[in-house]
Amino acid sequence: MGRGDLTNREWSLLEPHLPPPGGRGGRWNDHRIVLNGILFRVRTGVPWRDLPERYGSWKTVYERHRRWSADGTWDRLLQAVPGRRRPGRADRLVNGGSRFDVLPGPSARGRCPQGQAAGPDKRTTPRHHRPDEGLGRSRGGLTCKIHLAGEGGCRPMALLVTPGQWGDAPQLIEVLDRIRVPRPLGGRPRTRPDHISGDKAYSSRRNRRYLRRRRIRHTIPEPKDQRANRRRRGSSGGRPAGFDSDRYRRRNEVERTINRLKNSRAVATRYDKRAYVFHGTVTAAAVRLWLRP
Repeated sequence: MGRGDLTNREWSLLEPHLPPPGGRGGRWNDHRIVLNGILFRVRTGVPWRDLPERYGSWKTVYERHRRWSADGTWDRLLQAVPGRRRPGRADRLVNGGSRFDVLPGPSARGRCPQGQAAGPDKRTTPRHHRPDEGLGRSRGGLTCKIHLAGEGGCRPMALLVTPGQWGDAPQLIEVLDRIRVPRPLGGRPRTRPDHISGDKAYSSRRNRRYLRRRRIRHTIPEPKDQRANRRRRGSSGGRPAGFDSDRYRRRNEVERTINRLKNSRAVATRYDKRAYVFHGTVTAAAVRLWLRP
């Protein structure tokens, strides 16, 4: 077993949720070997052709990763990973809406490296497919954003890839709608957190109305301009937004989650041309964080 490969305990947590090892053209290569190759590339950011020989054919590893990114297998692993079912866990604080910019590499800028697949599967529309490929011009140049919601243990729960020039507040609702937490005794997954914290960028009437409708307690500071506008409108401006300073101090946990994700070089720098493949890369890094003790 190489450094960073799955241990027997981690493999036992993932194996029940993987697709059956079979497909057209014959038997698939062992899932564990291919999965270790995917995680090696996510951690190091090497080109697919430079994968060590112990992981088998680089094309097999890449195609398995692309297929799992297209059909939502990585998303299902993030939702079903048993690491979320840690006994005695009572912390249900969600730090939502945080995002970080990703500098795209050469392939994400439109140039496809030699040996990389040129396009998505033509038979079906890949999950999370975007016509703009999640790229846009911002102050930092051609970038994309990763918006995520993280739980109190510095682990991602849901994420979203958008172009770099897109605003932060409009993505909060979509990120929260992607949260799926399995229940220990089975049944429908939990989708409504007890509390959510966010910074001033996510303060908007639309977001607060959505959170009140779903009865989600929240700690989002109100910017000065919104506070002044509310006071100027008098009684029609509504009541001041509640703010819990003790809970807001814990927002650093989502920033620490981002730092842990950036330890994966294929996440910190986007090398994937297609948005749905990059989404799978980030989700694979998130699953790896959940598997760690």
